[in-house]
Amino acid sequence: MSWKLSRRFFILQMLFLTVKACQSTPSYEGELTIGSISYGGGEELINQYAKFNRYLAEKTKSHIKLEPAFNENKAIERLESRAWSLVFAPPGLAAIAISRHQYVPLFPLVGVSNLRSIFVVRKDSPIVELKQLQNQTVALGQPGSATGYYFPLYNLFGLTLSDIMFAPTPKTALEWVAEGKAAAGAVSIAEFNLYSSQLQQTQFRILYTDPHYVPSGVVLIGPNVERNRQEYIRKVMSEFPSVLAQEVGYVPNGKIPDYQYMISVVERVRLITPKLQNKPVRLIPN
Repeated sequence: MSWKLSRRFFILQMLFLTVKACQSTPSYEGELTIGSISYGGGEELINQYAKFNRYLAEKTKSHIKLEPAFNENKAIERLESRAWSLVFAPPGLAAIAISRHQYVPLFPLVGVSNLRSIFVVRKDSPIVELKQLQNQTVALGQPGSATGYYFPLYNLFGLTLSDIMFAPTPKTALEWVAEGKAAAGAVSIAEFNLYSSQLQQTQFRILYTDPHYVPSGVVLIGPNVERNRQEYIRKVMSEFPSVLAQEVGYVPNGKIPDYQYMISVVERVRLITPKLQNKPVRLIPN
């Protein structure tokens, strides 16, 4: 089976994966669609959510559908259409969902502490400061990525780039830098540590580190879920055993992070979004 056919089969399998309720819970019926970002790992994702889906289905008398998006662009489409009832959202997507689409944060995700956005260049690159990216090609992540898209674009305000390449994954951004297709690439420190070791034929250097810490992601509930049901789902999820909650990546009794600065960055970047397909790319807000 070809890669494309395998991927298509996996998507169909995930789209129609439902878990039927085992016990009756009066007043709460219907379907809940859980959205998440997944760069791959189909069977692993199904297994990761299996216990949580069964628990949520039983407690809410719902059919649970797990619907992964394979990049941030697809995730934004699902948020815009309010197709997801619950979202396990990384920071950039969370900021969009909260500020633009009326999603409400319920719980923090288990995240990498001290998450920061960085620009990376080849070790032999003559570029030593951010302003030297003027008239260069830069690799960014997909719209929706805090560390690969929003923070990097905010840091590049005032520059004119020859081109922007939007990488489907953080590893691809590093590969483009390694191959010389881009002078610099934007990823998180955690992603750099993970993927640079897989590209051992190239030595990299961190050009710039954003001084702001990115808030952890959050579990969000959608505006298409009735208010009383939202509160019931919050209660159900808060009572899910913490050890099992960590399997799907959230903290039942954790504090919701402050998204004020993150949302302000997203809104500022939105001002230059129409210019990003131009060549050259002038990153000057109106």
